[in-house]
Amino acid sequence: MTLFGTDGIRGEAGRPPLDDATVTRVGAALARVGGATGPRVAIGRDTRESGAAIETALARGIAAGGGRVTSLGVVPTPAVAYLARTDGFDLGVVISASHNPYHDNGIKVFSGVGEKFSAAQEREIERLVADPAFAIDGPDRPVIDDGHPLVEHYVAHLRQILDHAGPLAGAPIVVDCANGATTSVAPDLLRALGFDVRAIGVTPDGRNINAGCGSTAMEPLQAAVVEAGARLGVAFDGDGDRALFVDHRGRRVDGDAVMLICTDLLRREGALAGDAIVATVMSNIGLELALKSRGVGLVRCPVGDKHVMEEMLRRGLSLGGEQSGHVIFASHLFTGDGIATALQVLRALIATGADLATLADALTSYPQVLVNVRVKTRTDVAAVPAVATAMRDVEARLAGQGRLLVRYSGTEPLLRIMLEGRDQAEITAWANEIADAVRATLT
Repeated sequence: MTLFGTDGIRGEAGRPPLDDATVTRVGAALARVGGATGPRVAIGRDTRESGAAIETALARGIAAGGGRVTSLGVVPTPAVAYLARTDGFDLGVVISASHNPYHDNGIKVFSGVGEKFSAAQEREIERLVADPAFAIDGPDRPVIDDGHPLVEHYVAHLRQILDHAGPLAGAPIVVDCANGATTSVAPDLLRALGFDVRAIGVTPDGRNINAGCGSTAMEPLQAAVVEAGARLGVAFDGDGDRALFVDHRGRRVDGDAVMLICTDLLRREGALAGDAIVATVMSNIGLELALKSRGVGLVRCPVGDKHVMEEMLRRGLSLGGEQSGHVIFASHLFTGDGIATALQVLRALIATGADLATLADALTSYPQVLVNVRVKTRTDVAAVPAVATAMRDVEARLAGQGRLLVRYSGTEPLLRIMLEGRDQAEITAWANEIADAVRATLT
């Protein structure tokens, strides 16, 4: 049985694997794999209408396994990761489907040191859930402790990044909470720091999470920033582990630009460990070249902030992230934190005296093209002479001023051909050359 994908268990609420019976078995398996006898487990969730029922089913399983549950209520994902590490918990569990619509939900698990579960731990949970000999006998109404006051510990940790707006006191900013988990924390924190906050996407009803708002639909934020004459806007996703931005002109600022801004900030402070950062294969070649010009290396990893975290830990690096807005600061947490990212960007504005538009302009993003080709089998393209030759020819033409990425989709019978370079028409033609070679040999 495969339960875990790239970011925990994900599916439609009420249907396997998120039906009550399976979720209860997952809870019992977590209690077994959690690394302690009678583990203490903190659970947080976003605003989806299915969250409370999934929490109850999980708690039932955890109690059957001898564990004890503390409910943090509606909180951002990174709050659970932080409190798991600092407040005596053996595990932290988040019930969320991140940027997905309300009818989906999911389960993400953090260890007692605030890191996402390893692949080996996930496989062990899957083995137990699928094992008919793994019996569960627990209370229908498990005891759940109230952990709401603990969230203030997370807020205090955030304030170690930025404790006052300083010269930006009174500056108007717009915050879009996606009708999700950051609604409970972000607007109040930013106001307490001294910013003039206009908050949108802060009226969750169980079904409007990510619906035409937040980081997946930034047009309302762009309009609100321009209308309010704000210094910037920040858009969170449903569970609050990532953030994207809008400058004062209403222009979007993605995770690549944020990573470059934060690289410069940490270098200025002597806090960029290893003179390198981690990004995924999807980050633009423009980020790589901008970092190179600064003498900073870029380590690439597969898509997923879990992979970013693992690479940062392996290499002892202090910064990593994704173009989609997951940014990890090792000094804060080893998971993405949208509110922390917003505070770091605000710190950069304070440190430099510049506006976000000026800082973001330091990144020149190269044009990108993506061509998908439906294939019959997942053949190693390097072993197909016509395709391999076409790829070598394109890489020679790029001559270090672009990037070619050819990979199979993880969910569909597709070969994805991604090219970045200086000229859109040129890279489109080159991508199609490779696609034609694939169609002639693999379809």
